[in-house]
Amino acid sequence: MKPMLLTATTSVPEGPEWQYEVKYDGFRCMIHWEEPTPRLISRNGKPLTTMFPEIVAFCVEHYEAAKPYLPLVFDGELVHLLNSYRSHFSTVQTRGRMGTASVIQKHAMSFPCHCIAFDLLVYKGKTLQNQPLTKRKEKLMDLFAALSLPISVDAQSPKRIQCIDVFDSRAEAVEKVVEYYGEGVIAKKKTGKWQAGKRSDHWLKEKNWRYITVFLTLWDKNNGYFHGAIYQENEPIEVVHFRHGLEPEQESTLSELFQTSGEKVSSSVWALPPSVCVDIACIDFDGKHLREPRFHAFNFEAEPDECTWQTLQRQLFPLPERVAVTHPDKPIWPDLGLVKDDYLLYLQLAAPYLMPFLQDRLLTVIRYPHGAAGERFYQKNCPDYAPDFVLTKKEDDIRYILCNGMETLLWLGNQLSLEFHIPFQTIHTEKPTEIVFDLDPPSVNEFNLAIEAAVRMKAIFDEFGLRSYIKVSGGKGLQVYIPLPADTFTYEDTRLFTSFVCDFLCEQEPEWFTTERLKKNRHNKLYLDYIQHDAGKTIIAPYSARGNEQGLIAAPLFWNEVNNKLHPTQFPIPAVIERLKKQGDPFLTFRHHLDSQPFSKVLEQLKKLR
Repeated sequence: MKPMLLTATTSVPEGPEWQYEVKYDGFRCMIHWEEPTPRLISRNGKPLTTMFPEIVAFCVEHYEAAKPYLPLVFDGELVHLLNSYRSHFSTVQTRGRMGTASVIQKHAMSFPCHCIAFDLLVYKGKTLQNQPLTKRKEKLMDLFAALSLPISVDAQSPKRIQCIDVFDSRAEAVEKVVEYYGEGVIAKKKTGKWQAGKRSDHWLKEKNWRYITVFLTLWDKNNGYFHGAIYQENEPIEVVHFRHGLEPEQESTLSELFQTSGEKVSSSVWALPPSVCVDIACIDFDGKHLREPRFHAFNFEAEPDECTWQTLQRQLFPLPERVAVTHPDKPIWPDLGLVKDDYLLYLQLAAPYLMPFLQDRLLTVIRYPHGAAGERFYQKNCPDYAPDFVLTKKEDDIRYILCNGMETLLWLGNQLSLEFHIPFQTIHTEKPTEIVFDLDPPSVNEFNLAIEAAVRMKAIFDEFGLRSYIKVSGGKGLQVYIPLPADTFTYEDTRLFTSFVCDFLCEQEPEWFTTERLKKNRHNKLYLDYIQHDAGKTIIAPYSARGNEQGLIAAPLFWNEVNNKLHPTQFPIPAVIERLKKQGDPFLTFRHHLDSQPFSKVLEQLKKLR
């Protein structure tokens, strides 16, 4: 069964006869599910089953529940979700190039993929191809509801097969794609039937183009491609070669320019010194080259030295129109050479990992109006000048900000809110959703005490069968997390546990650890702070920056990193961006195993000891 194909358009149509979906940047995939192990087939008919073991394992796990509905055939997209509207194609592409089962499995653990299903073609062995799209969608939604699968895309969900969102309005779909840097929008005719292997005008796609300014470097007469570059650390690096999008007259003008003003460097290649800038439309950047590049326009106002790595990043991730940015070049971390625009870009890149911890939490920020290490002040109350898109919730006469969207996050960034502090529960409950131990050494010189305390805590938690996570505080210490199922345990329950753990460690090593709150009485010991874990208290959010001069991040760690080589200064903003690309997110599974977290059994044991 060949997939139905999309037709590109500059702008998808509007009207009641259309419905809209997000276009995800991944691998098109048909899932044929008859036996416990499904078959994953690419758009070109190639097998993908062995390349995506997490999708296969999920199907096998749900086989018994799905059995009454088999055989099934889904049409969908294999994606690595950075948020619920954007997939990172390079991650999926990397997986597709792997050939060794162990390497694939390791990649699936660090960078797991989802399959976003958008059509149902076979149900209980019967074809649905001749039914209109709306009927196929209804059947798909009913099936997902029956199998307790997500009927809306959720990037944080461990459920590997999810149903795509459907929008009645083009404007709503476009708004989400633009805000979260998605690939594009698809319009589908509600009455349309499945047309296998055909490029149909019933499915139309509109790309979310980004426009990148480069300077021209080479022209190859043999294949007609022009090459463009930017400057990175004052060295030119090629980021694109293109010929699509050029009108014949434009192509002729450029080729003549190279031959008359350039230097012939081989039998068919001419080089041009940095002088002419052009704007290239693309959908993304894979780390080396612009993806799906097309010539857009000559840019006679730009100078080659303005085509930089920083400019490329900003053009790839344009700031939302409703976020007014002031003084983007203001120095924030002078020692690192980072200005406000660098911080805003960090927030954009870190948002997939930071925002799940900010969602629906009463936010306290620390603002640094003159940059890090300068004057600072705490802010809980939302200022009167906040834009309309900033959501708030009133609690104890304080109108707290809820950072539930990219626009709010970037608005706070422009206000130079460098630190994001959050309570231990969401607005939907008065009970904690996690336990956090703050391991606070006297200074960074005694950081080894925090490492020792964390390792000993991990041994205790492992003995209890509790999943735990750890991060550097972004200052001088470490913070250890235990996720809890929502709305289940009280702060009184968690205090019983945290006091037991901290008192136990102090009894084991009284020369190293203390629970003494007064600094003058700690005698250079590591402070085990369990009093801070309470209603109304806050902790620095994972992936928040800190207002120190080194530009350090409260960065999550893998437990195998917690050793004598670890030091908090290893996690400034640039390093954290790179480690997310290469290693993934250590807190990826933070909310994935709550049902198997045996905290109630631990409490029962502790209550017996009282």
